Amino acid sequence: MKKLIILFGILCVLVIIACSNIKADESSKIIDTSTENNKKSPKKLSEAFKKYWYAGNAEISSYQLEQARYGEVRKGKAVLIYVTEDFLPKEQVKADGQNPNNIPVLKLNATKKFNTGIYPYSIMQSTFYPVSDNQHAVKVSSSMQEWCGHVYAQLNNRKKFEIISHSYFQNEADQEFSLDKAILENELWTKIRINPDDLPQGDIKIIPSFEYTRLRHKEIKAYAAKTSLKNEGSTNIYTVEYPKLNRSISITFNSSFPYEIEGWTETFKSGFGPNAKELTTKATKIKQIKSAYWGKNSNKDQVLREELGL
Repeated sequence: MKKLIILFGILCVLVIIACSNIKADESSKIIDTSTENNKKSPKKLSEAFKKYWYAGNAEISSYQLEQARYGEVRKGKAVLIYVTEDFLPKEQVKADGQNPNNIPVLKLNATKKFNTGIYPYSIMQSTFYPVSDNQHAVKVSSSMQEWCGHVYAQLNNRKKFEIISHSYFQNEADQEFSLDKAILENELWTKIRINPDDLPQGDIKIIPSFEYTRLRHKEIKAYAAKTSLKNEGSTNIYTVEYPKLNRSISITFNSSFPYEIEGWTETFKSGFGPNAKELTTKATKIKQIKSAYWGKNSNKDQVLREELGL
């Protein structure tokens, strides 16, 4: 009888310990997930936003590009493709079907094509930003191809920013690391389209665009920045300056919804070494259309490229 009582007592202790561990685990999960999502209320989408962005089309804007590279300005074309889609929160890829757990995002695919002498450059950055506008981008990726090789970088927003980067350069090569969360320059381009009045202003830290860090071989991390928003009547200009990088970028967009991007400038030292010149990259809008482009893949649809001036 005594043995049974002792065994029962041991079992009770084990159950209590197990329950305590479960509660501790649950508590830690709550702490882990109680990050940026709960710091800010989701932005309520206006009827105008829903009508514009959920009509089954993407917004495609083409730009005349003057790209600074290797100490000279190169002619080219840039395209910004904005479209809404459902995103899987765990896998962080586009969802095949609708589900209440999906994250509605505004996706931006930003492309550039230009030549440097005999060989071409092709750059694409993808940003997946929640339309709720209450957390950082869920994911950012960037790829760059030219005749010397190609590079790729990807950021996933989890407990921290998880980053992988691949490059044909020895000093960059294959990297995998994490960063504390900070404002992403890439996500500012999508935030402008949702809620420009809430753009960060003042002295803050920002992770520069993946395009810039890879082209200039800079460490992917947050840098001190000065940001400002200036109204010029029908347009606004949002400027980010990085004193340590000797770089600034200004984005001009319409001051009324849907806040279309009219163009941008980016000033930095182009070239390498002590004789590197400070030059300015400039993009000027050519044309903007709304189209379900993913279904426009026949030869007859090439007329749309002509309409965009591409």
